[in-house]
Formats: sequence, structure tokens, C-alpha cells
Amino acid sequence: MIGHPVGRLLAAAAHGRFPVPDGSVDVVRPWHPGLEGVVSFTGHAFVATDRPAADVYAREPDGYGRAVDPRFVSWLAGPNGWCDCLDVVMISFGTGTGGPPVRPELAEHPRARHARIVRSEVVVYGDDRGLITLGIGVGGLPEIGVEVAEPMRGRGYGRSLITDALGLIDAGVPVVAAVAPGNALALRAFLAAGFSPVGSVQLVRPEAG
Repeated sequence: MIGHPVGRLLAAAAHGRFPVPDGSVDVVRPWHPGLEGVVSFTGHAFVATDRPAADVYAREPDGYGRAVDPRFVSWLAGPNGWCDCLDVVMISFGTGTGGPPVRPELAEHPRARHARIVRSEVVVYGDDRGLITLGIGVGGLPEIGVEVAEPMRGRGYGRSLITDALGLIDAGVPVVAAVAPGNALALRAFLAAGFSPVGSVQLVRPEAG
């Protein structure tokens, strides 16, 4: 059973069931300690934060875009907090067919280091085509990232890595990927591998204290 409300909403969206597009904003608890952010669907946004809900609503965010206004997100992070870029949230389902082997020697690869900033329980897999990161990400769902090895780029291996990444997750389990809108190559690869766009996410790590 999916424990976080955003995870349940994303799983529902994967089946075509979306929040009511009424422009509203709901404040929910973070799905990972120290990591907050905004998950937006069409006309409805969810702010995952430890801040009091009254403080959030006082900033007048809405589900039509103001919840990801840079001024609101910067306030959520605080003056010395960290803001990630706004990403497209894409979703598919695990297939349970297996995938590349675990690659512990790649734990310090830049892709793996970034994954640990925004996910928990990150494991790195890979082969000659490139690497896969798999961890617990947006809404507490399994989240994948891939990077094709430099010599292998431009040959369609991104799609095959994504397909194999889904094989690492039990059949039918919702899987998310967060892709920068400007990364057209990655967007096309995830679409080709069967992922569907369902919303957006912008993560922050608020300043300590």
C-alpha cells in the first residue's frame, strides 16, 4: 500500500484518475525528511512541507501555476536552502522481468550522487550501455534515472535502459521519473519506453534550523 498521499495521487494518475482541476492547493507532509517541494497536476497542486499550512496559504499559491512561481518556491526553501529545477513527472509500471547487475563501483558517479540528494535507498545498476539509478523518490514511489555511456549515445540505448530499469521493479508497481523539460532527448526516450507525463515536481531542501 502506498503510504504518502502524493504517491497515491500519482498512482491514480497513472490509471487516468487526476485531482479535481479547481485551482486549489493542498498542504501535505514531506515524503522524505529534509526534502520538500511542490507536485502539480492540471489545475491542482500539492505542497509537501513541514511549514504550517496557514503560512503556506498566506503566500497565496494556486493550482494554476503560482505554486511553482519562483518566488513561492524560494520562500519554501528559505534564503540558504537548495532548489532543484522544475521537472516533468512521468509514470509507468514495473514489469519484474529483471535488469542489469548492481554496480557498487559507480556509487560516486555524478548521476548517482545527484540521485542521493533527491531520493533515498539509491542503488546503481548498469552495463556497457550506461547506468540506472533506482531509489525511493517522488511521493515515496520507486523512481528511476538513466545515463547512457558517452560512446553509446545516439543509438537508442536510452530507451532500452529505461525498459530494463522497469524490469528491476515488481510487475504492476507504479514507477516515476522526473525529467527536465528542456532535456528533449530524455523526454523522448521515456515516452518511447512507455512513460506518460502526469504533472510536475519542484524539490527544495530548506535551510537547516
